[in-house]
Amino acid sequence: MPIHAFRMTLHPGQEAEYRRRHDALWPELAAALGEAGIEDYRIFLDAETQHLFAIMVLREDHRVDALPDLPVMRRWWDYMADIMDTHEDNAPVSVPLDEVFAFRPGDQ
Repeated sequence: MPIHAFRMTLHPGQEAEYRRRHDALWPELAAALGEAGIEDYRIFLDAETQHLFAIMVLREDHRVDALPDLPVMRRWWDYMADIMDTHEDNAPVSVPLDEVFAFRPGDQ
């Protein structure tokens, strides 16, 4: 199963607001993420750097590359643009991360 990991950057002082908005994730966005093949999506914050580390576990037949074309995804990006680094179109600036270590019990 594919795993995508990436880093984004939160604006200083926006930790509570970021959490609040995600705690109230729109049902239509949650449905779109699931329909795109995301099985597990987690975001972690490094409070010192304001970096957000995200990891998505995807189904083999995922369609996450189509998410930016969905109106609900664009609305979410617009909603989040005031509290994090974004591109001109409000898509979050995200830096892909390369896997350098994995531990799976039984694989050793």
